[in-house]
Amino acid sequence: MFTGIVEAQGRLLTVENVGGDRRLTIATDGAYLDGVQLGDSIAVNGVCLTAVALPPQGFVADVSVETLNATTAADWQLGMVVNLERALTATKPLGGHMMSGHVDGVGHLLEKHEDARSLRLTFEAPVALARYIARKGSIAIDGVSLTVNAVTDARFELNIVPHTWQNTTLGTLVAGAAVNLEVDLIARYLERLLEARELK
Repeated sequence: MFTGIVEAQGRLLTVENVGGDRRLTIATDGAYLDGVQLGDSIAVNGVCLTAVALPPQGFVADVSVETLNATTAADWQLGMVVNLERALTATKPLGGHMMSGHVDGVGHLLEKHEDARSLRLTFEAPVALARYIARKGSIAIDGVSLTVNAVTDARFELNIVPHTWQNTTLGTLVAGAAVNLEVDLIARYLERLLEARELK
């Protein structure tokens, strides 16, 4: 589990095609990885990946075909900056919202403009995900926990404050950029509970 509070940024150091899928090396501040062990989960732009090797100043992770098809990972390029978050522990504050690191779909940035000291962003989600996005509800974009300001059909707006756009990749997004979306877990469970009632 994750919270959507980005802890650090990394840089994609290598991309290797292996047996039909990919292996990535992500470089980051070595101190950030203190205590990380093989098999630990790290969210990379919202995608839960497993550390399979721990070279100095970074980690290696495999990316399955399913993940390449369901997220933006297939388009990640050498040198790009990514958002990082280590898995939630019992002693870690839940500052954002509960996330699984299992991306629900890919959305696109439509507009970005200044709104006082914040940036106001408008995204379009896949139509199938729109029903899970609610005004004042939570959504994760590239692993960043955010609050939705407004929703119109499959489009939604939100603000990112200076700290967020300075310390995550969201401030560098341009119109048309693809992003990983993870909708609120509670919405998905509620839908399933309602479906189960109808089956009785």
